Amino acid sequence: MKNITAVLIDDERKALAILKNKLNRLCPNITIIGETQNPEEGLKLIDNLNPQLVFLDIAMPEMSGFDLISKIANPGFEIIFVTAFDDYAIEAINHCAIGYLVKPVDNKDLIATVNKAIINIEDKTALKKNRLLIENIGVQPFHNKKIVIPTQEGLEFIKITDIINCEGDNGYTKINIENKKPILSSNSIGHFNKLLENQNFYLVHKSHLINLDYINKYLNEGYVILSNNQKIPVSRNRRQDFLNSFKK
Repeated sequence: MKNITAVLIDDERKALAILKNKLNRLCPNITIIGETQNPEEGLKLIDNLNPQLVFLDIAMPEMSGFDLISKIANPGFEIIFVTAFDDYAIEAINHCAIGYLVKPVDNKDLIATVNKAIINIEDKTALKKNRLLIENIGVQPFHNKKIVIPTQEGLEFIKITDIINCEGDNGYTKINIENKKPILSSNSIGHFNKLLENQNFYLVHKSHLINLDYINKYLNEGYVILSNNQKIPVSRNRRQDFLNSFKK
């Protein structure tokens, strides 16, 4: 496997040192050709060194990682974002098939994410994915809660508040959206539960994730009626907790 050139950008000196040490020990095919704590200097390093891979912190005081990427005309390098946990940022990054690592960086996660990035570099998909991410940032900030759903035709950018419910079926998920045709995703219902569990959604059944704002009625026999007239079963072992969630 050929060596991959990389630049590291993180405003925290200790975090930068730890990441560099881990890469040197665990990812011998990564050659670090530049590192900095200064985002402006990071832009110059990327421009001058033309790395294949950039490890980029999201939360930097003078310029965020997203701001930095937005300043580059043709970001054709693979990115691995390194961040403290942030629901909305990770949601969009993940759905654009861009790698990320959560601090403190786990060794196994680092190796797996780097290996995935190397495959992506060979497939030469970075420019398209980065442009999609930049477009999403520009159209709608992450705190306004958009989700990007991969489909057979590409990527769908959908407001979370427009999702009525998600139905799991044999590893796929049908997503019902207000005033739009349903979308079929190859991601499992479990995947969407992780993304949406803190966004007013509830997994009432192993195959049914619903937006609580679209409930019209709860039936005592254990069903909810949604605004699109779907009748969704609530698992017996989840009913009490589900009903208690409305009292919080």
